[in-house]
Amino acid sequence: MSVPVDPHSVPVTKSPAFLDRIGIPKALSWGFLGVLVFMIGDGVESGFLSPYLLDEGISKERVALLFTVYGVTASVSAWFSGALSDLWGPRRVMMLGLGIWAALQVAFLGLAVPAHHYWLLMVSYGLRGFGYPLFAYGFLVWVTAVTPRHRLGSAVGWFWFAFTGGLPTLGSLVASFTVPWVGTYRTLWLALVLVVAGGLIALFLVREPTGRSRLAPAGERPVATLLGSLSIVWRRPRIGVGAVVRTVNTAAQFGFLVFLPVFFTDTLGFSLTEWLRLLSAMFATNIFFNLLFGLVGDRLGWQRTVAWFGGVGCAVTTLLLYYGTVASGDDFPLAMVLVSLFGATLAGYVPLSALMPCLAPEHKGQAMSALNLGAGASTFVGPAVVALFLGPLGVQGVMWIFAGLYLASAAMTLFLTLPDQAAASGVRAVPAPARAGRG
Repeated sequence: MSVPVDPHSVPVTKSPAFLDRIGIPKALSWGFLGVLVFMIGDGVESGFLSPYLLDEGISKERVALLFTVYGVTASVSAWFSGALSDLWGPRRVMMLGLGIWAALQVAFLGLAVPAHHYWLLMVSYGLRGFGYPLFAYGFLVWVTAVTPRHRLGSAVGWFWFAFTGGLPTLGSLVASFTVPWVGTYRTLWLALVLVVAGGLIALFLVREPTGRSRLAPAGERPVATLLGSLSIVWRRPRIGVGAVVRTVNTAAQFGFLVFLPVFFTDTLGFSLTEWLRLLSAMFATNIFFNLLFGLVGDRLGWQRTVAWFGGVGCAVTTLLLYYGTVASGDDFPLAMVLVSLFGATLAGYVPLSALMPCLAPEHKGQAMSALNLGAGASTFVGPAVVALFLGPLGVQGVMWIFAGLYLASAAMTLFLTLPDQAAASGVRAVPAPARAGRG
């Protein structure tokens, strides 16, 4: 079954007034809850797994390698999630992700951890990185496949609200209560329970039919579908530009984690506890603004929202974060405001998840694969910028580089025009298929 090219062909009049008003598609509503619970389970370990493995006698170098392998497999899985959704349908991809996560977590906890066998740890935990992107991003493809264009920004905002609400925010909060109560090892088993519960909620309670079938055009061969998820970057240059914009989106976020802890504690004089609270505030703010900018994008326009609130906004708040904290020193309330502003503008890129699939409506899965490829690239582009320029330019120079990249991404969004945008007369879309708006 192929996805309708016109998003407005999907009926929306049956949605309850409340869900329709806040931008959640009725047919997928249980899926958002499932993703939230799944990602809570996936995020439970985020705050303590590394020190736990160190306490179990694994060296720092081996723990770092273990997490590196996990990151690589998660990035590859994020890319494949869209292509496999085109080929098999999002629901089957979500089932695969849930199965991989659950099976390898059982192997990790039941065999590798008790035996302290490093290569078992590497195989079970490292390959478990394939699990959550297939499940979560498979659902994101499902959302983009069935949501009407004029509601798509709101819908992807709710997706990122659920995703980041679980990982790392609520997941770490759950662990903060369960680790003192039942210990780290049992908390990791609890994570498995939450992941399975979230997966079952999404897979059994979402009955929407589009996600149960392949999304690629009928007759397209599997190899062509898989290769197309990479070749679309140069077949459709706007998709390639969108992938670069997505890379810039979180490059600074991952780069900041390399040098800001030392800058805030050693240079500015904050305690480690204060820095961790500031980091938590940044992500907590980002969660709620993910939802807000999804709604804003549907009204103001996806392209405008990404350019001004995302690109320009992040450039401004990046420089404010540096110069504001340097001027005020260890002023915790002001630092809290500044990191929260950056977290808020970081969410300005959320409508990109709505914009990208509409740039290639006949290959939405491939477009989402390119978007996810950009997300994966940001995990090493940001730290690479820091590694190359922190020494010669210092913190100030690196912050200006990231600000420049954000401004460049704002300029690049000028190329992200929808196929029918030239004929659109207003920001908001109208129901008639011949006059689809900007989003």
